[in-house]
Amino acid sequence: MLEFADKLTRTPSRVSGDDVDELRRLGFDDAAIHDITQVTALFNYFDRLADGLGCAPEPEWHGTE
Repeated sequence: MLEFADKLTRTPSRVSGDDVDELRRLGFDDAAIHDITQVTALFNYFDRLADGLGCAPEPEWHGTE
């Protein structure tokens, strides 16, 4: 799963049906593959949006509030 997410992030044009078939072979069903793809794409979108707008990361929360 993580290799798929990494490939989708770094080289999305190289993701193919073979990659999806490998996830299925490893036991992921279509709903799980959909979720993996959606979450990966969403985080990539948010990262690019933040980078493009020059957003600073939020300060770390230490649970003292």
